[in-house]
Amino acid sequence: MTHRGQTRLATPADADTIAAIYNEGIADRIATFETEPRTAKQIAAQLAEKADRFPTVVVEREGRLVAWASAGAYRNRPAYSGVAEHSVYVARAARGTGAGRAALEALCQAYAERGFWKIVSRIFPENTASLALHERCGFRVVGVYRRHGKLDGQWRDCVIVERLLEPAESWLAEQPLHPAARPS
Repeated sequence: MTHRGQTRLATPADADTIAAIYNEGIADRIATFETEPRTAKQIAAQLAEKADRFPTVVVEREGRLVAWASAGAYRNRPAYSGVAEHSVYVARAARGTGAGRAALEALCQAYAERGFWKIVSRIFPENTASLALHERCGFRVVGVYRRHGKLDGQWRDCVIVERLLEPAESWLAEQPLHPAARPS
């Protein structure tokens, strides 16, 4: 098994590498509706804006960042104050090595410690690696948004996933990934 790396909260000094990893995800066109690359300055501003309430976590191996995960408010209504919507990105060279799992598990822990009770995301059905990662980390599929948005002029669906931020062992075995989200 490959060493997953050390996790920690991101700092402004990480903005360059976070932007580089994010920009790989944007260029791949399988992980986000975003189409314009991000600058380190934009990432640093997001880190400052989110502060400690919505931290970003990074995975570091041998002094280099290889993955990150972040979240933000799901909705602005008080009823949803404990729900966060997240993203996780892994450097191309580190994909399939456990870095994504380390980032996502650390993110869930950080948000549980801040009083969040649920974390959610939307994943392109074609992004089978992300769907598998989320399943391994205790997420369940809630459903699929059809024609949720256009990317490069093409309609894209999104698989909706959620994880209750409590010990996953209590329900993980009972809630496998929904068959509709599995690749055919």
